Amino acid sequence: MCKYTAKDFKKGQPRWCPGCGDHFFLASLHKAMAEVGVAPHNMAVISGIGCSSRIGGYQYCYGAHTTHGRALPFAQGIKCANKDIHMVVCSGDGDSYAIGLGHVLHAMKRNMDITYIVFDNQVYGLTKGQTSPMSSKGFVTKTTPDGNPLTPLDAPSMALAAGATFVAQAYAIDMKNMVDVITKAVDHKGFSYVNIFTPCVTFNQFNTVKWYNGHLKKLEDIRENYDPHDKAAAFHLLSDTDSLVLGVIYEEEGAVPFGEIVPSADVRLADHVEKPSAELFEDLCMEFR
Repeated sequence: MCKYTAKDFKKGQPRWCPGCGDHFFLASLHKAMAEVGVAPHNMAVISGIGCSSRIGGYQYCYGAHTTHGRALPFAQGIKCANKDIHMVVCSGDGDSYAIGLGHVLHAMKRNMDITYIVFDNQVYGLTKGQTSPMSSKGFVTKTTPDGNPLTPLDAPSMALAAGATFVAQAYAIDMKNMVDVITKAVDHKGFSYVNIFTPCVTFNQFNTVKWYNGHLKKLEDIRENYDPHDKAAAFHLLSDTDSLVLGVIYEEEGAVPFGEIVPSADVRLADHVEKPSAELFEDLCMEFR
């Protein structure tokens, strides 16, 4: 078996703001993939639109930078065609919990074998600082000059209710914990949802590193003998902590992924695609010249 290192997954020069939490996540993803032992050609990173979604350009593997809120439908199509590929979908809190929320809920319910990672910086960063569904109440932005009147969406509880079979949270600054969580998420068979608290040092001066350090709690520090297979306990944990907790919150044992219950479970659709001839391909290209 070939062994990989984090270096095998590196590609390009990241162009995020200095101090952005996305830098920490990218390094953690490289390390996690090396630990899992996934070959770059057996992996795909699909992303939507936003600061977080630039990640595909910095990960050496297959990938696609898709449309706003539609990364999951794109990824599910690929997974249906090639069930053996390790599928990681990266998205931001705006991309996931606003325009893409309908797709997120159905993907969780479907339980396809996909690792879904949300970079939650609680603000729209790429469009220069507007309120997102995860923004704190009172947060002042260009779209809420008098302060955000709404409470943030409780995304982890929503994921549990929607049927995600793996629910976890991590903190971008704590790379050791993040690598552990990502590794477990990729190893899980079924839909793995991971929310990453990611400081935006440019457009979010409310949820700063200092704020996160004072509010986030590691699961092992607040619950002794916690059982992540107990769904009721997971709901209670999130309620007691305002969902500001780090670690594996829930994992369903024995869940059967979508790809194993459909009639085509033993078929790789990618092996049954009729490839066009050189002449047909050339004719097609000519139509766009």
